[in-house]
Amino acid sequence: MPERDGVSWNVMIAGYAKHGPAEEALKLHWQMQHLVVRRDEYPLASVLSACACLPDLQHGRQIHSSVIKEGFESDAFVESALVDMYAKCGCVEDARRIFEKMRERDVVSWTSMIAGYACCGNMEDARHVFDEMPERNVFSWNAMLAGFAQNGLGEEALKLWCQMQRIETQIDSVTFVAVLSACASLATLEQGKQVHGHVIRTGFESDAFVGSALLDMYAKCGSIENAHQHFEKMPKRDVVSWNTMITAYAQNGYGEEALQIFARMLQAGMKANHITFIGVLSGCNHAGLVDEGCHYFDSMRKDHGIAPIIDHYACMVDLLGRAGYLDKALDLINDMAFEPTATIWGALLGACRIHGNMELGKYAAECLFKLEPHSAGPYVLLSNIYSAAGMWEDAARIRKLMKERGVAKKPGYSWIEVNNKVHTFCVADRSNPESVEIYTTLERLTEQIKQIGYVPDTNLVLHDVEEEYKEHLLLYHSERLAIAFGLIHTPPGTPVRVFKNLRVCGDCHTAIKFISRIVGREFVVRDANRFHHFREGSCSCGDYW
Repeated sequence: MPERDGVSWNVMIAGYAKHGPAEEALKLHWQMQHLVVRRDEYPLASVLSACACLPDLQHGRQIHSSVIKEGFESDAFVESALVDMYAKCGCVEDARRIFEKMRERDVVSWTSMIAGYACCGNMEDARHVFDEMPERNVFSWNAMLAGFAQNGLGEEALKLWCQMQRIETQIDSVTFVAVLSACASLATLEQGKQVHGHVIRTGFESDAFVGSALLDMYAKCGSIENAHQHFEKMPKRDVVSWNTMITAYAQNGYGEEALQIFARMLQAGMKANHITFIGVLSGCNHAGLVDEGCHYFDSMRKDHGIAPIIDHYACMVDLLGRAGYLDKALDLINDMAFEPTATIWGALLGACRIHGNMELGKYAAECLFKLEPHSAGPYVLLSNIYSAAGMWEDAARIRKLMKERGVAKKPGYSWIEVNNKVHTFCVADRSNPESVEIYTTLERLTEQIKQIGYVPDTNLVLHDVEEEYKEHLLLYHSERLAIAFGLIHTPPGTPVRVFKNLRVCGDCHTAIKFISRIVGREFVVRDANRFHHFREGSCSCGDYW
């Protein structure tokens, strides 16, 4: 342009702020200042929006100073942009101060406050702001919904989703992504399927973001068949959908299938990234594919130009350690270019528990004690290593150390969704109104599986008690109670899906294989590490987990 006035500068800055790249909006704004072009409130609001997108708090504060100097601090448009900038930069109290001073608050400023509190994990204040809003639009509902989902409050997210449906408010792709994320975090497959039906009816199934969210939901609910079907029907697959499918197969124990999807991804011309290789290495890890895992780890840098990060090393330490190559796992840790994290030492300690390597396990535990002195995991694993070796005094010493340091062990529990309601169980739980029928069913199943070869592995009871009592302790683990409840309340022939917050017990793993054989049902059990699919007496993990 031979001549540029304030309007042309404003249009360009606003365009970059809205459509990106936001950095260009900042560059143009500084050029505009340098050339002393007269400006009004509009470029200031636009450049604040750019700072919010990046986020760039330093430049945002500089713009705020210019706003005050030039007398625009009372302009509603600029005030709203300031609230949004501070909220998205994590300075929610600064955003709140400006918000409180505003004479006119529009729905954008209200929504910015909700999003700001949600990003800081303060959902109580976010809910308070939401409830105070004089009017709401789809963006304010989405901010609240996403806040619940991202902060581990999936049940609250689903309640809000039901409320949205009752009042028939507008919904968009962001709404579905948030509610599907909530279903995924809670592993509520039936509710996820209902949301999928709503997606189809409203015409959002072809949306790339919604498609990836559906894929993620089915994967995290352990419905690998539905995940695969949805993946194959996707009209367009981006790197997120490819990565999600690779990870889904990996977490469900289908390592070979994960590698096949990875090969298809490369054949389709898609470029792999760091997350792709976390999925690939996890697939190798869960399937015990040591040679393949080592190949792909080396291939990352050599063939794809991707430098391994700590997550990739954690996968490799776990892969080598589980396979019994503890010395190689330790060598890999010592050769890393950065300090080992708790995840790294945790993987090595877990492998030491599997293989009974007391000395190396003690060393890994000591490293973990320094990094995470108040985490119960290392204490429990080391105590279990001692208990498995019959070293009861050493195990008691570790438990005493936990008590002295105020470290509490996370209680184990399992849950199952039946008729859109989640039922939770802990070990030897009798709080369920149907506990008599649950226990009768479980005891009957136990007698039946003993007749076809099940022998309780009392070595897994890490307490110095009589054998008969050890067998009693094994029988009423939370995952078995949940399975008995599922058998009572689900139609014959349908899968029973159970979720556990800790690693599934080894004896329970054996028992569930036998139960799947005598009742002719599939059991899908997700524990803290992966999914187990039990069918006809065998498990998808191949007894390697």
